Amino acid sequence: MDRRSFLKSAAGTGVLAASGGLAMPALSQGAAAKTLRFVPQANLANFDPIWGTQYVVRNAAALVWDTLYGIDSKFQPQRQMVEAEEVSADGLTWTFKLRPGLKFHDGTPVLAKDVVQSLKRWQARDPMGLMIRAIENELTAVDDRTWKWVLKQPYPKMLLALAKNNAPCSFIMPERIAKTDPFTQITEYVGSGPMKFARGEWVPGAKAVFEKFADYVPRSEPADWLAGGKKMLVDRIEWVIMPDAATAAAALQNGEVDWWETPLSDLVPILKANANINVDIGDPLGNIGAFRMNHLHPPFNNVKVRQAVLTAMNQEDYMRSIVGDDDKLWKPLPGFFTPGTPLYTEEGGAMLKMKNIEAAKKLLAESGYKGEPVICVVAQDMSATKSMGDVTAELLKSIGMKVEFVATDWGTVGARRAQKTPPGQGGWSMFHTWHAGADCLNPSSYTAIRANGDKAWFGWPDVPAVETEVTNWFNAKDVAEEKAAMARLNKAAVENVVYAPTGFYLGYQAWRKNVTGVVSGPLPFFWNVAKA
Repeated sequence: MDRRSFLKSAAGTGVLAASGGLAMPALSQGAAAKTLRFVPQANLANFDPIWGTQYVVRNAAALVWDTLYGIDSKFQPQRQMVEAEEVSADGLTWTFKLRPGLKFHDGTPVLAKDVVQSLKRWQARDPMGLMIRAIENELTAVDDRTWKWVLKQPYPKMLLALAKNNAPCSFIMPERIAKTDPFTQITEYVGSGPMKFARGEWVPGAKAVFEKFADYVPRSEPADWLAGGKKMLVDRIEWVIMPDAATAAAALQNGEVDWWETPLSDLVPILKANANINVDIGDPLGNIGAFRMNHLHPPFNNVKVRQAVLTAMNQEDYMRSIVGDDDKLWKPLPGFFTPGTPLYTEEGGAMLKMKNIEAAKKLLAESGYKGEPVICVVAQDMSATKSMGDVTAELLKSIGMKVEFVATDWGTVGARRAQKTPPGQGGWSMFHTWHAGADCLNPSSYTAIRANGDKAWFGWPDVPAVETEVTNWFNAKDVAEEKAAMARLNKAAVENVVYAPTGFYLGYQAWRKNVTGVVSGPLPFFWNVAKA
């Protein structure tokens, strides 16, 4: 029996969860209605939303830490912790004021000094933050609720930078915690968001628990993604870690969990057949699969080696490994931006359409590849990364590369990919991930497309031609100039292989019908979700 058939069989019986293997405590009827049990996409192995960019960390952080602004479903920044802002006529001085009555989970008030230090820590790790820091004169607190940002030149996308949903988001922490070196993980998790992190109940690999923060004051506007009123209708959220898809499916069917973030597409027909379960697309903007290469060390420091990979790659192999036979869930992607959005382009994407093993072998030979092992670090506890990793191992072998396959978990990938040491000394050659379509609309918050060397995302590509077009996009005077810059950017990113996109795909989410308020979006929004 193959893997897909086995999963369908196991999930369909429901015996895995019913056997008691989850060891969940019994809850009274009242407590059960106020406790939401959620199966996240991956294990919460670390919990610093600035140190890294893993979506699972960002998703948990959105419960615990609030942001100054929140992006809404129209991709517009809206005030969140901020009461008011003012920008000078020359665009050089921004003055912000906090809403009154904001508190941290330890009972202390949120002050402007906390904001300033949090923004400084965020700036060191975020591409937009780095852009602002490069043109900054000062970032200072004026009084307890007011701070100002004085720039050397205008930065019109300031509010988008503070509202964006892609990691790292500009989460606000107490000053003492925000003083932690941005390249060192924090160890204290005190936020001002709608839920408190129950540190004492955190068991990495098993569960993470969040409890309602009684002193949180939501905004009065209706909730809309990360904007508006974040009203918590449950008292407790338990993240139950279930890397095995069949176990998660059975637990959802048996009512042992309430909401599954990323059900395997092969199991969706079984879930849809259950009268007690809702199934829908998790995010209409989908995901872009990514084969991320280390540009610092052989073999992928050689552009011809990277081009050989793109020349050989067949995106259909990757996409079918993730979504199975449902053709409505995926499409080829000869570029880096989200299909169906206003600035989408395929300019220069021919290399991604070649699917030519012999041409790839020729490129590899021309590159002078010396047989260095490719250290493929592949997370096995996430179906998408595991599936893509299996495809990549065979792809690299087919063009004559030596593969060293490191099967591990997503938390370890998150830590290892931050290492710049050579692959044979604890570093890495490649890993797989994905980028939410909402992050890939344009260069403003698209961390993975940046190619500014040491300041770039993991893999550290250094491609001036890409950075030039990023700047051109930011400076564009109209949509026509934006589109032209995007086309040139896509072409430069393909030719220099900033990373290898493995295709575009949609994913499902599933939840029990006694749970209401679940919406589609680039992350799970727990506010305004209730359980009967």
